[in-house]
Amino acid sequence: MNKKRLELTAPTAVEDAAITAAARADPDNPPLDDAQLAELRPARGRRRLAPASSSAALSSKVPTSPAELAVQQWFDARGWQPFAFQREVWAAIAAGRSGLLHATTGAGKTYAVWLGALQALAGEPPPAEGNGKPPAPPPLTVLWITPMRALAADSLRALSEPLPLVAPHWSAGARSGDTSSSERSAQNQRLPTVLVTTPESLSLMLARADAQERLRHLRLVVVDEWHELLGNKRGVQVQLALARLRGWNAGLMAWAMSATLGNLHEAMAALLGPGEAGALVQGQVPKTLMVDTLLPGRADRFPWGGHLGLAMLPQVVAEIDASPSTLVFTNTRSQSEIWYQALLEARPDWAGLIALHHGSLDRAVREWVELGLKGGQLKAVVCTSSLDLGVDFLPVERVLQIGSPKGVARLLQRAGRSGHAPGRPSRVSIVPTHSLELVEGAAARAAIAAGHIESRHTPREPLDVLVQHLVTVALGGGFRPEALLEEVRRTAAYAHLSEASWQWCLDFVRQGGPSLAAYPDYHRVVPDAEGVWRVPDARLARRHRSNIGTIVSDASMSVQFVGGARIGTVEESFVARMEPGDCFLFGGRMLELVRIREMTAWVRRATGQRPAVPRWNGGRMPLSTTLADATVQQLALAAEGRYDAPELQAVRPLLEIQQAWSRLPTPETLVAEALRTREGWHLFLYPFAGRHVHLGLASLLAWRVAQHAPRTFSIAVNDYGFELLCATEVDWPQLLPEVLRAGHDAPAQEALAAHDDEGALLHEVLASLNASELAQRRFREIARVSGLIFQGYPGEKRSSRQLQASSSLFWEVLRKYDPANRLLAQAETELLAQELDIARLRESLLRMAGQRLELVQPKRPTPFAFPLMVERFREKLSNESVADRIARMVAQLEEAAGGEIPVGDAQDVRRTLAFGQEQPPDKPVKGSEDAAPAPRRARRPRKQSKPLPPL
Repeated sequence: MNKKRLELTAPTAVEDAAITAAARADPDNPPLDDAQLAELRPARGRRRLAPASSSAALSSKVPTSPAELAVQQWFDARGWQPFAFQREVWAAIAAGRSGLLHATTGAGKTYAVWLGALQALAGEPPPAEGNGKPPAPPPLTVLWITPMRALAADSLRALSEPLPLVAPHWSAGARSGDTSSSERSAQNQRLPTVLVTTPESLSLMLARADAQERLRHLRLVVVDEWHELLGNKRGVQVQLALARLRGWNAGLMAWAMSATLGNLHEAMAALLGPGEAGALVQGQVPKTLMVDTLLPGRADRFPWGGHLGLAMLPQVVAEIDASPSTLVFTNTRSQSEIWYQALLEARPDWAGLIALHHGSLDRAVREWVELGLKGGQLKAVVCTSSLDLGVDFLPVERVLQIGSPKGVARLLQRAGRSGHAPGRPSRVSIVPTHSLELVEGAAARAAIAAGHIESRHTPREPLDVLVQHLVTVALGGGFRPEALLEEVRRTAAYAHLSEASWQWCLDFVRQGGPSLAAYPDYHRVVPDAEGVWRVPDARLARRHRSNIGTIVSDASMSVQFVGGARIGTVEESFVARMEPGDCFLFGGRMLELVRIREMTAWVRRATGQRPAVPRWNGGRMPLSTTLADATVQQLALAAEGRYDAPELQAVRPLLEIQQAWSRLPTPETLVAEALRTREGWHLFLYPFAGRHVHLGLASLLAWRVAQHAPRTFSIAVNDYGFELLCATEVDWPQLLPEVLRAGHDAPAQEALAAHDDEGALLHEVLASLNASELAQRRFREIARVSGLIFQGYPGEKRSSRQLQASSSLFWEVLRKYDPANRLLAQAETELLAQELDIARLRESLLRMAGQRLELVQPKRPTPFAFPLMVERFREKLSNESVADRIARMVAQLEEAAGGEIPVGDAQDVRRTLAFGQEQPPDKPVKGSEDAAPAPRRARRPRKQSKPLPPL
């Protein structure tokens, strides 16, 4: 058999110059100097025959060090070969470079960075000591940051696996809120060689007086799941910590890993700091990803939010039954409770084979579920984002997503939980809870095929995080303001921090600003005789260490059986509405509230009653821009009569009615509907910008209309559009084109005259909302992060009423006596950026200005308008009244549409309204027009008071 010989041909001078120019222009790699180029030129060449791929060529590298040889043996023992991207990361780490690794879930990102670190940093084991004892492991060398405590334990297991062969002299450990006191005590004496931790625990380490000494040997910091941290204050916390560590350790490497980022260069710049070069490695590993949708028997032509509800339960049960192991993702903890209970009722024989997992369950319960998944003992787990991230569950073969994923990145992340290994296929199926979510399913698949993923951006200059960091650094050895400012400006979040803002932060930690200067508790950091700023009070130091972090949530109550085990936590605001004897669903059990004492809800098992479902804040996620744009693209295909996707075929009856009675939105058209009913004059507008933006848009347009004549509007929003309802006549065909433009009062007109379009929009948005009340809610979180409010020492429980009262007091005092306080301005900025998404609102207005407005005046509510009307009904009516009204309206609309679809009765509707609801289904909403006055509880008999003692 003839063997082909590999020939190398030297490049021509022209080719060599082109190669050199391309290398110098590469934005992701720094240009090589002349000496390095001279060394590389002789090695350049062209393969005349290429019998092997580049991946195979990379994998043929001969190990040259004991660690490299051990890594090769470790791979060989498992029958693996390193991927090209893994070799690329290894080479970059060996060269001392930092970077970002972006590869699909389950492709081997952890081994790419970790084994590269071992090969570059482990070295040879030191000889045993003279007394025969093994030498002490090396000091802390690698810091592995993970966004979740649950992920820390799994990461530690993965990192420990190759250590016996590759680096037996290294030690490994984890430090988070779940770490036991004995392990913490041991780590206080000596840290392991590699430590898995969270951003909060890292900040606590920086707050130790000996922080620099303990961390001076650090060589590498790895941030896992960088996309999860990048866009929030926890990511800013990581940026500040990295800047501190780089100042202590010259040549410190930093690597981040992610699978779902759309803005890779910006993400790497946030990790490394502005202007710092790094290696951007994208792992191209062949992997099959299947995205489909479970189709309902029929898609109702006049739907409402959650109307499919548990109607998809039979299909879900069948899919779980056909797969060895399945993850069932829901978007909220409330839905996870409902679906878990429904699955058990449908298949009682699955008791013990299916489980529930969300962040409010007790740690022991969550760990039991995770181990059951890993061991293959569980057939299905109903879960939330608590299992989104890189926990490795090899037995899982199928993922079901209940409802819209709301974003492409989230769907990809959850899909990657199945087939979590190179070469294994991943499959995710969307289970619609709304007919229009069928369109979202087709849109998500198209967006993934086109490679469209959401971008994440770092917050800009959150001063509450910076204030907290100043106190942390003051505890960790102290600081000099000039040097620390230079360090802080090396982060992406504070690259453009002004001298005025910096000085304000220094004044704030020194005396709390002008309004709090008289209170010693706010003299947290002061300069000593040598000009080094330190924390002078041990009590204030303990308070700060107890409240480090940026995670802020509603005060929670423990849920515990009377005389028994702890189950988990629910938010105080939910339990506060309940009375002893009320039932609720939690942890897959029906529980009866016995009493509330010392921030603990004591419960016992209950049967027979229809329970409430606990409410947790942050449940409603808006539709992302990427998925919204893809959805409009699918509607444009339907407008052209192209129903190629199976999801579009299933929802075709709805879309055809919408097209016949009105229009279908497209990227070029903005559809509006003006309708007159007995309730008044309606406007329905469909920008497809997500519910947060629609709330801002609806309030803004209502305010602009009211500038022409005083009017009162009712507002309803969903992810597709919004409704404005006025009891008095509104000439929408004439007014709408005008109110889509800015400039409806004197300040806005002045801003427009000065060519300040953004200033005009900000003024009108703030004028259209109760901005002060909304900003005050944001201030509560800012006050906690900045240290204005003390939440209590570990184990000490303070109610949300106490915290709210404290934040409200500070809000009023600062507005009255310190109106220039920059935390007040930050509250307004965060309100605009996060709750109203002002950047996306501005983009939506610009896009709407460029679209062709198609205003239709239908005779009756369209399929797109009907869900918005139901949203409004739900706000003011009880379930009984809403169900009757929906059933009646659907019957009338179906009759107008031809009467081809059978219509359910009010009882059928009521069952769908119970899906995801926050209180007992048949209990009237307090304050609704149908709520009967509750009977007053009889007063307890009062004990006869003792007579006063004689004077």
